[in-house]
This record gives sequence, C-alpha cells and structure tokens, in this order.
Amino acid sequence: MPRFFVDSVSGNTISIRGNDAYHIGRSLRMRIGDIITVCADRVEYRAKILSISDKEVVCDVLSAEKSENEPTVNVVLYQALPKSDKMDLIVQKAVELGVYKIVPVITARCVSRPAKSGYEKRVERYNKIALEAAKQSGRGIVPTVSEFMTINEVIEKSKEFDLFFVPYECEEQKTLKEILTSKSDVKSVGFVIGPEGGFDLSETEKLHSSGIDTVTLGKRILRTETAGEAVLAMTMYEIGDIN
Repeated sequence: MPRFFVDSVSGNTISIRGNDAYHIGRSLRMRIGDIITVCADRVEYRAKILSISDKEVVCDVLSAEKSENEPTVNVVLYQALPKSDKMDLIVQKAVELGVYKIVPVITARCVSRPAKSGYEKRVERYNKIALEAAKQSGRGIVPTVSEFMTINEVIEKSKEFDLFFVPYECEEQKTLKEILTSKSDVKSVGFVIGPEGGFDLSETEKLHSSGIDTVTLGKRILRTETAGEAVLAMTMYEIGDIN
C-alpha cells in the first residue's frame, strides 16, 4: 500500500499537499476511494482518498495504529563527510536500517569541507533521500539529516545519550557488543564514523579525554560508507528491534 508522511493529523481528515499530492494523482494514478497509508509521529493511518488535485489530496481516516516498524531505541549517526556522492548512499541505507537522525561532521581529514553558508542545498537533497527511503522501508517517521557539526560540537552532544562511542581501527580490546550490552533500558545511542583517512590523532585524544569509548568492529578496516551501516545493523540486532 502506498505510504506518505504528514507533520500531524487532527480529527478524521488528512490533507496531503505538495509533491506527494501530485505524485498520488499523476504518477500513481490513484482515484477517489483508493486506500493509502499516511504516517505522522509514529502513527500509521489507513486512509481513503476523498478528493484529488495536483496540489492537495484529502483523505478520510479509517483506522489508526502505532507503527510497529520503529526501533525501540533512537540511534543517531554522526557521519564524517565523505567525498563525492557517498553521503547519498549512507543516508539511504541508514534510514532503511532504522537510524533516527544523521548528523554530518567535519573532521580534520575530511576531503569534503563545505562552508555552512552553501550547504543548505546538500541538506535538502539528503532529506529528500531520507524521505524516499522511509517510504520504501516502511518507516513510521522520516529521519532527519541536520546541518553539519564540528568534532567539538559532537563531543558536547555526546553527553545527551545513554550510550555514545566511536568505532576506531586502532582499538583492539573493547568490542561493540560489550558497549551495547553494558547498560539496560537504553533509549538513545550515538556514534561517530570517521572519514576516508581516519581520525587525526589529536581528535582521538580529544575523544578519549572526554570519556568517550572507542570500539573495534573486528579485524578488517571498513570504508566510511560501510562502517556506519554495519554499526547500525549490529545495534538493531543487540538492542533495537530484532528479537
């Protein structure tokens, strides 16, 4: 069943506007009386189309249920900005795997170093990719991609999480499983994935001095576009939503 997202639902009527409204009528060729799924704030509404135009589709709510497709833990990926279009793939797959939010990060060895003033269009594109991935994978929310942060800003944010860690190729002792199972009733997890060239030594020293754990992902070194997805998959298996 086609799935769409709105910010909120009030009463028994849902209005879908903008590109989605056009898509429903023109691309999907849906008609009055057809049934769609509309999601808002982790609730899935089964809705019947009452009217269609290129600018707005109005639906009648038939039923509402809490989405069963969302993880039991909010996981935030802090991703060092990769070169070329790798971020597009990272966003798409992270959303499919259950990420709650993605925050691009500028680190010392990032090849891509955009100015904040010209970054809005990239963020807009990333959020469009997140929206399409959320529809495809049956999510109950659309994960957001924020403006980028510095590593210092990330360290400050790390205090807000129940668990926060950094996969690091030089770590040999502490495993991801050890970190994920170190606490019970975890509701929020954050982690940082480094750039193609890895973290600068000064950055790892700063992370360690801030009390942030580094973890090993095994004997092989993963690419930046692979590491985040691997961590997400393992996190969901251990404490997210796979029983």
